[in-house]
Amino acid sequence: MKSFKVMMAIATLFLCSCMSLVLAQSDFEQLPSGKYEVDLTHASIVWKVSHLGLSNYVARFTDFESSIQYNPEDIAASVVTASINPMSIETAYPHASEKDFDNILSTDEAWFNAGTFSSIDFVSTNIEMTSDSTAVMTGELTFLGVSKPVTLDVVFNGAMKRQPFSGKPTMGFSASTVIDRTMWGMTKYAPNIGAEVTVMIEGEFAKLND
Repeated sequence: MKSFKVMMAIATLFLCSCMSLVLAQSDFEQLPSGKYEVDLTHASIVWKVSHLGLSNYVARFTDFESSIQYNPEDIAASVVTASINPMSIETAYPHASEKDFDNILSTDEAWFNAGTFSSIDFVSTNIEMTSDSTAVMTGELTFLGVSKPVTLDVVFNGAMKRQPFSGKPTMGFSASTVIDRTMWGMTKYAPNIGAEVTVMIEGEFAKLND
């Protein structure tokens, strides 16, 4: 019984320590400058598209990388880059051929055509702060060999000088955008399969060691 109480006391102290670190969130301006990379265990890229106007079909990319060259003195001057592997599409197609369906979307020339275009790339060109915790980020999206500007609505979820588990300066964001896939040459089945695609992004970014 005594050992159980000791273990409970240790666990309580640990949780209190973690909570104090979590609550001690810093402003983004207080984080150090440098390169931050996405933590894939706390990140996602999900997209949805209308199916005959009856429902939204939802899928995700499971393989991607992203980084932020961060400037705390002028957040708007920071640069965000991302690269997505189009072979990493994951759907919830319910039939036995589910994996084949994912592969068809990834490789078919009328869809993501990954055999010819092996990545979907984004680089920001401007970040305009709209409040202390929101921004509009403009950038160039290169998809199917075509580069066009896109705009994302960004929410700054929080920042920590020392994330309690990794011990690294960490920041977190949510972002979303709507693109017209036909502008990049993906016209198959439009408009029955919607031309507009909603993209929803979540990510935590940890500072690389200097």
